[in-house]
Amino acid sequence: MARPTPEAPVLPLDTIMSGDCVAAMNALPENSVDLIFADPPYNLQLRGELHRPDNSMVDAVDDHWDQFESLKAYDHFTDRWMKAAHRVLKPDGAIWVIGSYHNIFRVGASLQDRGFWILNDVVWRKTNPMPNFRGKRLTNAHETMIWASKSESSKYTFNYEAMKAANDGVQMRSDWTFPLCTGHERLKNARGEKAHPTQKPEALLHRLLVATTNPGDVVLDPFFGTGTTGAVATMLGRHFIGIEREEEYRQLAAERIAKVRPLEREALETTTSKRAEPRVPFGQLVERGMLRPGEELRSGNGRHRAKIRADGTLTGDGVKGSIHQVGAAYEGAPSCNGWTYWHFRREGKSVSIDTLRQQIRDEMVKMN
Repeated sequence: MARPTPEAPVLPLDTIMSGDCVAAMNALPENSVDLIFADPPYNLQLRGELHRPDNSMVDAVDDHWDQFESLKAYDHFTDRWMKAAHRVLKPDGAIWVIGSYHNIFRVGASLQDRGFWILNDVVWRKTNPMPNFRGKRLTNAHETMIWASKSESSKYTFNYEAMKAANDGVQMRSDWTFPLCTGHERLKNARGEKAHPTQKPEALLHRLLVATTNPGDVVLDPFFGTGTTGAVATMLGRHFIGIEREEEYRQLAAERIAKVRPLEREALETTTSKRAEPRVPFGQLVERGMLRPGEELRSGNGRHRAKIRADGTLTGDGVKGSIHQVGAAYEGAPSCNGWTYWHFRREGKSVSIDTLRQQIRDEMVKMN
């Protein structure tokens, strides 16, 4: 009698896991998450207290979780969690890691050693950085994020058109300007102190998740802290899995996320490229009677004409072929986008055939 097959572990969606991040990630199914956002300890290596010129003490990052005996110990820690992250990421998944000059270069080397393929490094330029109180260095006004796919061949998500639309029609650059987390967004603990020394602004995660995930995707944050990733993911219709070993942070994150209202489905839609939209053959317009065999099409400039045939091809002036082939032949060009080139007449007006294609696409979206 065959032994029963053990059940595969189930993803704990929209859950904050407790304990060590490596053990928690190794308990998750292999190849199961779409994106990882990692904000690991920076290993700031502070030596003693830091004071302002007026001798008041700076609330710097001196928590025990940012303490490592040596750079070798930090590298070992990085390699362990990076290995676990690579295992749990889907083949077409990607990872973002944020850090400062203290750790990001060592993290980048570990990423490459583990087989990740670096896509971009993004500079988060802070509009309100903390001054350099001792006056011995430049003001540290930025942090660096590394965006990498699981492998060189990964078909990772990048919503290029959405990012371009968010940037007033211009390609999104790799330098992002946001203020530090302040004001009402900054969480406070029961003592009225800032709950976490390095809480990230929601605006940063908003751009990152819109750029590199889709609604319904699973986002893993192995250093969850007070839950910025979970809060933004929930709002944007993504699932999250958080891992956090500090009980106080877990409690604050859970309370924070419970107050988040997800956006409506329509609000989650983003600008997509034409290539990402459903394919509609020109012949389908003819089959559905939106255009009739024998009907005449004209080029946008009005110089050329062709007639539609029953199989969705065109004929005119000794040229036969697809809407793209006939348009290219008329223009003496190697290629032509027939959808924007050809127009038909309705109620005395010239209308692009692409409007009919978009009608069908809209129907297909509604059906889904």
